[in-house]
Amino acid sequence: MMIVACSATARAFESLESDYRTNGSLMHAVVTRANQSLQEFSAVVYDGKKEIGYGIVITEDGYILGKWSELKNAGALSIRVGGELYDTVEISAQKTRWDVCLLKIEAGGLKPVVYADSSDIGQGSWVVANGATSRTERRPMIGVVSANSREILAEGGAVLGVEIKEEKSGIVADKVPEISGAYKAGIRDGDKIISVGDREIHKREDLVEFMKDRRVGEKIEVGYQRDGVDQKTLVELMGRADTFGAEESRNDAMSGDVSKRRSGFPRVIQHDIGGTSKTVGGPLLDLDGKCIGMNIARANRAESYAIPVEELRQISQSLLDQAKK
Repeated sequence: MMIVACSATARAFESLESDYRTNGSLMHAVVTRANQSLQEFSAVVYDGKKEIGYGIVITEDGYILGKWSELKNAGALSIRVGGELYDTVEISAQKTRWDVCLLKIEAGGLKPVVYADSSDIGQGSWVVANGATSRTERRPMIGVVSANSREILAEGGAVLGVEIKEEKSGIVADKVPEISGAYKAGIRDGDKIISVGDREIHKREDLVEFMKDRRVGEKIEVGYQRDGVDQKTLVELMGRADTFGAEESRNDAMSGDVSKRRSGFPRVIQHDIGGTSKTVGGPLLDLDGKCIGMNIARANRAESYAIPVEELRQISQSLLDQAKK
């Protein structure tokens, strides 16, 4: 009976005049089940007293997904699930390719996320996400799927994470930012880059040619020389804007508070629910209250991105396996 009633309400909602599609009793009735899901398996993440994002509860014992780039530099993480605040939070694992991390709180009996069977619900379908929040309640925002699922290429392309200069001896790393994949793999200023993948590097154009079709998250074997000794390391590629920063465009200036990372995702659902960098990380729900994805980026004033449920299931399991090793 509940399913029939919900379907009937949804049909009535679809026939409403436009003014009533954003407010009024019928709108609130349509999102009732999604609103309940937000209270049960959507988490709020704080840095001290400042709200910095949302999360998705994936296990009864306190494992929660969050957006890595918004949380990694937080000083004092705490998490609220329902009305309960947990002030001891551990970052257990992360997947930089998807910008997702796994958080752990000491809890029991939590209500885990309920996944939808598919994210393929079609353009124009209504979806629900976290809006404003209070100590005891999550509030829903509603919008529609606004484009077909697709890859979002990294702004400026994928990079090793080194600025280079050409010398007589070859290509030398001139600057290696500490946040870059190259730095994390052990490459430092002054190292000579001698190969990437199976290609020898003799000049700048060799590296440019190799990198032009690469994707964020790929891992590339890099050969380098330091103090006359040849070495090899595995570098995970990152987006240029994430590594070196991006110049703000006119569109960016008009878009308000957007996510620190908003590109370089293998596949996303695009929707038009408004928000800011602080309203990502939580679930994207259908009208039945099931999770069709994880909100991962506020891209601009008209677009938000979510990781589809098919990939989200795999990411969740991979992170759990990594955390429990």
